[in-house]
Amino acid sequence: MAFRGPKVWLWRWRRNPLKRRADAVEAWVVLGAWALTVLAGVLAGLGVARTVEHGLARERVEWRPVVAHLTEQAPGTAASHSRASSGEQVWAKVRWTVPDGSAHTGQARVDPGSAYGTPVTVWTDPQGRLVTKPASVAEARLRAAMIGGLLGVGAGVVPFVGGRVLCGRMERRRMDQWDAEWARFGPLWGRTTG
Repeated sequence: MAFRGPKVWLWRWRRNPLKRRADAVEAWVVLGAWALTVLAGVLAGLGVARTVEHGLARERVEWRPVVAHLTEQAPGTAASHSRASSGEQVWAKVRWTVPDGSAHTGQARVDPGSAYGTPVTVWTDPQGRLVTKPASVAEARLRAAMIGGLLGVGAGVVPFVGGRVLCGRMERRRMDQWDAEWARFGPLWGRTTG
């Protein structure tokens, strides 16, 4: 295990006669990459979260509950209706009328064994198409925060990886320069290694 001295903060910006220009450039690349990582992540995350929350709020305003009626008996038996209280439902064909008077049909989740003509509440968009129940305010905030956080992290990865790649190239270039200088001056010392 190699001995490392005490950690020195901001060592890249301290004055040192052995510091090369490449060291200073690398210090600024690292600082810039971290700043861009944080800035890109925060801005992208907040922007996406705001957009998602706005879209979900628009759905809450535009989507309406409508009473539909079963056009066939739902699959399952009435005995399995007691299991429906635990959230188990089946798909069945329903019919509903939109405000302009036109009738629509589609598939909706209903209790098993429901009889023909049973009323069921479904949600429709402004065109009368079936949609899911819109997210509540709390659900919308949670969903927007999760999506914004994930995309913020994803956006922050780009400058972070770019900075790491650039620092890696700079390190390889320094090692190549070191090898060239060692090959030039090593023989002058009399004995070479390697």
